[in-house]
Amino acid sequence: MKTSNHWAPHLRALCLGLGGVLLAACGNSGLAVGPGLPGGTPGVDALTVKVLSNRADLISGNDALVEVALPPGLDASTIRMVLDGRDISSAFALRENGRYMGLVTGMSLGANRLQALLPNGSGSEITIQNHPVGGPVFSGPQIMPWTCAVGALDAQCNRNAVVSYQYKSRLAPPGGSAAGANVSSFRPYDPENPPNDVATITTDNGTTVPYIVRVETGAIDRDEYRIAVVYDPSQPWEPWAPQPQFNHKLLITHGASCDTAYEQGSASNVMNDSALSRGFAVMSNALNNSGHNCQVAVQAESMVMTKERVVESLGELRYTIGTGCSGGALAQQWMANAYPGLYQAISPACSFTDAWSSAQQYVDYVLLRGYFEDPSRWAPGVVWAPTGIEAVYGHPNPVNPITFTEVIPNSGNPTRSCPGVAAEDVYDAESNPGGVRCTLQDYTVNIFGRRTPDRWTPQEKQIGRGFANRPFDNVGIQYGLAGLMAGTLSAAQFVDVNAKAGSLDYHGFFDTARSEADPGSITNAFRSGSANVGNNLDQLPIIDLRGPDPGAFHDAYRAYAMRARLDREHGHHDNQLIWRGPVALFGDVTFADAAVLALDSWLTNIEADLRPLPLADKVLANKPAALVERCTNGAGTDVPAASCDAIVQAYSSPRIEAGMPLTDDVLKCQLKPLARADYPVSFTDAQWATLQATFPTGVCDYSKPADGFAKTVPWLDYSAGPGGVPLGAPPVATAIR
Repeated sequence: MKTSNHWAPHLRALCLGLGGVLLAACGNSGLAVGPGLPGGTPGVDALTVKVLSNRADLISGNDALVEVALPPGLDASTIRMVLDGRDISSAFALRENGRYMGLVTGMSLGANRLQALLPNGSGSEITIQNHPVGGPVFSGPQIMPWTCAVGALDAQCNRNAVVSYQYKSRLAPPGGSAAGANVSSFRPYDPENPPNDVATITTDNGTTVPYIVRVETGAIDRDEYRIAVVYDPSQPWEPWAPQPQFNHKLLITHGASCDTAYEQGSASNVMNDSALSRGFAVMSNALNNSGHNCQVAVQAESMVMTKERVVESLGELRYTIGTGCSGGALAQQWMANAYPGLYQAISPACSFTDAWSSAQQYVDYVLLRGYFEDPSRWAPGVVWAPTGIEAVYGHPNPVNPITFTEVIPNSGNPTRSCPGVAAEDVYDAESNPGGVRCTLQDYTVNIFGRRTPDRWTPQEKQIGRGFANRPFDNVGIQYGLAGLMAGTLSAAQFVDVNAKAGSLDYHGFFDTARSEADPGSITNAFRSGSANVGNNLDQLPIIDLRGPDPGAFHDAYRAYAMRARLDREHGHHDNQLIWRGPVALFGDVTFADAAVLALDSWLTNIEADLRPLPLADKVLANKPAALVERCTNGAGTDVPAASCDAIVQAYSSPRIEAGMPLTDDVLKCQLKPLARADYPVSFTDAQWATLQATFPTGVCDYSKPADGFAKTVPWLDYSAGPGGVPLGAPPVATAIR
């Protein structure tokens, strides 16, 4: 099957439209680091070298899939391929697909000069920047310390890839029915002793094959990856001649939660029956599991590198779809915005928009739980009924703050147990001030940078370096403001909770004063996509999967917060659909697979649209007519929307109840003077004096943009230091005269 180059011009147009800088997804190979499709490059007179597996300056692992585009009538046998003066012509040939291609191997680290030469010495050349398979590529200095799994060959956790096989049986398992390939779980398959009960499947390109799945497990970017695809081990497979059942589509699976590990982990499950049986490849890397690595640049880097491996081993890709719940949804949404082109469509379920805007709710819950669960902190005469507490939390279930802050680790605490770090090596203010601080900001120091000496704590002064800047701020937040304005809270309650909410200081301890973000950290959070403003998310279809929230902190309002960001940035949210159902968090037991198939049909339509329109316009123009927002009974049957309106409640958060817009992404507000006329209640002089002491610099003015707000800058490279710089124009082939 010949893949389409349809997407290449659209991503080039997208990149040029965002600051005039070509992004990584618009390399000389078209969609190289995004979908990995072949793509057009401005040609030279005779022939053109094109790197297909990635941007030519982001290659890793010493190899690259390369094509030489030939002018009509040129005899391919006359071409000589030269890598840094070494003849590698034997790696290239005119392949079955009619293209002159080869897998370039044996590259050295750094710059590699690849030439395609004609007998007269003319031709085309390109410089390939090769990075270690253990990384880094663009995420900056790697997270340290890092503990490798057993079997690692070196300090970069490299190990030999292992290939195993699984199959589906045509026989029903005990208690099942003989209904075909989907009735049993996958079973181990031994090519040397093949079983006689292998089921057959017909993939979505009409090819019927035995249902055998090849699973490759190895290490990329210091962590584990997995790649699965339906594969006949008795038949050959080359990237230019894949087995016919492969449909050149990729599904990426993700993990859950949000944490900061310092050790090699396990990649997410790739045995997705629905996708594999249709001919998709399925891929994961442990680093795009937010519960293992909650850092956007490292997640994106691991995806770029692992997708390169997919292309170099299986062949070029038409498009990539993401799937995953909770932290898996977080990963999809913030990477799609910060590194557009990595996915062509996403299906976030029970989702979070990103780590840092969600962190506001987490920290507010910690502070407010300390207030509400410790009556000794209340002033005499201040009594809280459940309705008042709900008005502050923004959620009717008092369990929600508890589950959020107990299930998800407190990554603001630098002394907490740190995955992969021995207890004696963890930070302690007294005994080990130079130890590992297992906080989300320290894990993200490449993005946020370090605190300047004027803000150093005694511990920073002792070790002679700043800790990471922290983009958390609650100065001016008026907890319970909406309840006060609606008459749900009394003046006494409002004053007391705000006076005593306090903050968590830089070391994670309670402080009676409000907390102010470190300078520059807020802007870096927005620029990097660590706080996902959605400014690049109009370039792909999104189906958000939602069920009711049983107090398990996966609040449905976040789907609408993402929608509000799309509306703010693009004036519409027409590329985002929300599917709802009564199954807790997920909505419907069929949604995950159904969403991938729906997105597949949407992308197929976009792929076939060859009009010279911006990609964002094609996303909207090619949405299938039958693809609409859904409400189901939880088992795939559509029911009236009113059923979900009554069940899938979208609640709120302490900041939204304090006046923040539904966008939920104001990390630091601009302030206005505290004024009695702004409130519908009369405060006593003592109460007003307390508010003045609580808000000495003023209160939040949410009619103004967030302080430090910035658009997310696509494809930032942190190799040169914190804050990042956009990747420049990708390398292109030049003519040799």
